[in-house]
Amino acid sequence: MALAGALTLTLALLLLILVSTAPVSANTEGDALSALRQSLSDPGGVLQSWDPTLVNPCTWFHVTCDQDNRVTRLDLGNLNLSGHLVSELGKLEHLQYLELYKNNIQGTIPEELGNLKNLISLDLYKNNISGIIPLTLGKLKSLVFLRLNNNQLTGPIPRELAGISSLKVVDVSDNNLCGTIPTSGPFENIPLNNFENNPRLEGPELQGLALYDTNC
Repeated sequence: MALAGALTLTLALLLLILVSTAPVSANTEGDALSALRQSLSDPGGVLQSWDPTLVNPCTWFHVTCDQDNRVTRLDLGNLNLSGHLVSELGKLEHLQYLELYKNNIQGTIPEELGNLKNLISLDLYKNNISGIIPLTLGKLKSLVFLRLNNNQLTGPIPRELAGISSLKVVDVSDNNLCGTIPTSGPFENIPLNNFENNPRLEGPELQGLALYDTNC
């Protein structure tokens, strides 16, 4: 009798563990997107389909998933959104495209975006984003397009970005960045007009001759 009771208790505990953990792992991406939705003002109702009660966010508008139902794209550009970005975006580990350009996003760029190891394109241009460009973006070794122009960003251009060999496009024009422009790695092929209209940003750095952040 005691043995049967112990077995029943063990099975009940195992069932409780399965029930409590499975939905969490299955809905991590949905939770991350729900956190973003809560941080945004959406006067046009373009995010009405983002229903937090659904385990799978792949049916939501402006969200693209792969064949395994993992979020790979967020296409939220030019949708009259305002608010701020959230650290939970860093949990979208399969995300390849984060498109939030031409909105009225404020606040800072979360350093957790550096966790998006599969990210190819980060387009945050033409918003009102402030603060620095996080050093953690240097961890995005798959990044090809980085467009942060027309914001209110300050501080230097992180030298960590020069270590991203896949980087083809960098545009940080029309901000308030300082220091000098990197010249190594992918920055050898970035045109200087992609850095213009930063009043405190000096010209290309002279390797070994001057500190890059002399006026930061």
